[in-house]
Amino acid sequence: MSLSKEEALKDVKLFVLDMDGTFYLGDRIIDGALDFIHKVEDTGRKFLFFTNNASRVSSFYKQKLAKMGLEVDESDVVTAGDVTIEFIKSFYPGKRIYLNGTPLLEQSFLDAGINLVQEDPDVVIQSFDKTLTYEKLEKICTFVRNGVPFLATHMDTNCPTEDGFIPDCGAMCDLIVSSTGVKPRFLGKPCKETMDMVLKITGYSKEEIAFVGDRIYTDVATGVNNGAKGFLVLTGEADMQTVAESDVEPTCIYDSLYEMSKYL
Repeated sequence: MSLSKEEALKDVKLFVLDMDGTFYLGDRIIDGALDFIHKVEDTGRKFLFFTNNASRVSSFYKQKLAKMGLEVDESDVVTAGDVTIEFIKSFYPGKRIYLNGTPLLEQSFLDAGINLVQEDPDVVIQSFDKTLTYEKLEKICTFVRNGVPFLATHMDTNCPTEDGFIPDCGAMCDLIVSSTGVKPRFLGKPCKETMDMVLKITGYSKEEIAFVGDRIYTDVATGVNNGAKGFLVLTGEADMQTVAESDVEPTCIYDSLYEMSKYL
């Protein structure tokens, strides 16, 4: 059962914040988002940004937030790409990895010591790839069809922008699934691997954490399906119709981060 807007926030010590559609839209900060951050800090709580958008890396988001008036460390920003890197290092150490991703994501994999290859991979990964080509799709479909394990950084179907929505990793995976009949193992939000990584890097318990975002099936579900809280804000993809149609029930719903700040 949903808690009152004030009651829901009482025990939260760490807010894991989505970015696109929650803190900003495109290059525009959402009204009142900075007020929320200041209120979190003033009340002795902490925040961590977590975005499923693996087309970029933490250093990029650090610079983007700075332009919006918020100075953070790179360690304050985690992406689904980071979760995927940790997963590969834990379960496929030293293996040959084929990755469909942006040059930034590819470089982060290489920096982490992951062996990226173009042929004969042990594992294939699809991400939100704005450099996607037919050749890349043909390759990954062939590998998947031949039985190579198929991972995806995150399941988001669309990425919100100032001008509407653009196809995200989930939509790209749908094409691969349609061609091969094989579904990927998704990482990122709302998967357990995301919660595991947040617990590992912050030291908080699940009961002290709230995931906050504009998507029910990723942001909210990460919290409520993994023992934490999941707060929905109505500044991005989801609206009350989405809530009515969803199997996932948010711990609480707020119009925006700014409204949430009033109850802290």
